[in-house]
Amino acid sequence: KVDIRAVVFNEEGKILMAKETVDGKWSLPGGWADVGYTPFEVAEKEAWEETGLKVKALKLLGVFDKRNHPHPPQVWYVYKLFILCEIVGGELSAHTQETSEVGFFDRNHIPPLSVDRIVESQITKMFEYYDNPSLPIYCD
Repeated sequence: KVDIRAVVFNEEGKILMAKETVDGKWSLPGGWADVGYTPFEVAEKEAWEETGLKVKALKLLGVFDKRNHPHPPQVWYVYKLFILCEIVGGELSAHTQETSEVGFFDRNHIPPLSVDRIVESQITKMFEYYDNPSLPIYCD
């Protein structure tokens, strides 16, 4: 399976996160890749559905093999794609079918993570891309 995460920073360098209703913890907006959509389209769609923000996908930042990171075991074999996006419209919306809160967080105040979806080292890597946009694409 392919899991796609939208990486969105605001003007202050804070990262967009959504609180998952399924476990009450936080993740980057995203979900399973949908058949018939490109990875960029999925990132844009998931950000809209989970946060109320319209974004434009700009660049693939990384491809993570879930088994190589401290996620809990899962039945499926999963690749995680992290895609940098910029805000082009919309408004933050706190309640959707999948999320109960949304917000921007700085690197020193990351909320409790939904570790099935994202782990701390992946958030740290996304901030590395914010600090140095010319880094090459990460791939396990």
